[in-house]
Amino acid sequence: MTIPRNRATIITLMCTVLAFVAPTLSQGENAIVVMQTTHGEISIEVFEVEAPITAANFLKLVDEGYYDGLIFHRVIPGFVIQGGGFYPGMKEKTQPPTIKNEAHLGLKNSRGTLSMARLSDPDTATSQFFINLRDNTSLDAGEGEGREGYAVFAKVVDGMDVVDTIANVETGRSLGYSDVPRESVVIDSVSRTGS
Repeated sequence: MTIPRNRATIITLMCTVLAFVAPTLSQGENAIVVMQTTHGEISIEVFEVEAPITAANFLKLVDEGYYDGLIFHRVIPGFVIQGGGFYPGMKEKTQPPTIKNEAHLGLKNSRGTLSMARLSDPDTATSQFFINLRDNTSLDAGEGEGREGYAVFAKVVDGMDVVDTIANVETGRSLGYSDVPRESVVIDSVSRTGS
């Protein structure tokens, strides 16, 4: 059986297109970022496909160096450690624009995952994030008012021991804020691996 010339041409074109597209499709791995802190290194996988808006926002801030020099300003043992908005001394950094809450996408606030901190309005996350120290199912999206949830966008893949060390630092009140580490836990830098 012979293929008509025009059909053969179409098949050739399709094969050519696939040759260019296939490598792109196979490179669907999530970005890995490394967070250097005063307590050690944390490696984080960012869920670019599963939480596209939140992941893109976080990676943009990482690429801009936004998090470099900020602190983990809120530490609650057995719950979360939170950072991404303050310099040492609880000096607040100018916040980027807000993003849409993606908590409804099905990712769970399980131990080691990163989620966006926000105000009571679900679409008010900017740069602040927290790392779950346990499975915090109460932070997941659910049915009904008040169950908008907190958007998971990444997970710790190495360095959870560092997270646990940070979770056990001594805390107190500072400038009206509670659960603030008495000695600053600084995020020295955050960068993508290979960059």
